[in-house]
Amino acid sequence: MTAATSKPLAADELQKLDAYWRASNYLSVGQIYLFDNRCSANRSGANTSSRACSATGHHARPHLIYAHLNRVIARDDLDMIYVIGPGHGGPAIVAHAWLEGTYSEFYPEISQDADG
Repeated sequence: MTAATSKPLAADELQKLDAYWRASNYLSVGQIYLFDNRCSANRSGANTSSRACSATGHHARPHLIYAHLNRVIARDDLDMIYVIGPGHGGPAIVAHAWLEGTYSEFYPEISQDADG
């Protein structure tokens, strides 16, 4: 499909992409600022890190690229890999790997639920 023949995303596709993007943002911010599982009963200020291990400003680009690449890979049945370093954007990529299930394939002790 070329840019000249492509169409805007349908409303349901856009909604799914937005939900996936928001979930990945939530997960990466949680990795940076929370000591404990955000889904747990402990939601006090004691659970929040005062010193972040990364900067959230670095996550917007990997989230945007990863979300759209996943959409295109699924749509066109592509064999593709997104190579990125483990620097400040690392939590963004970990969030996506967890959302899509590949993180749990390599680390089975990290489940795809609130405990994971």
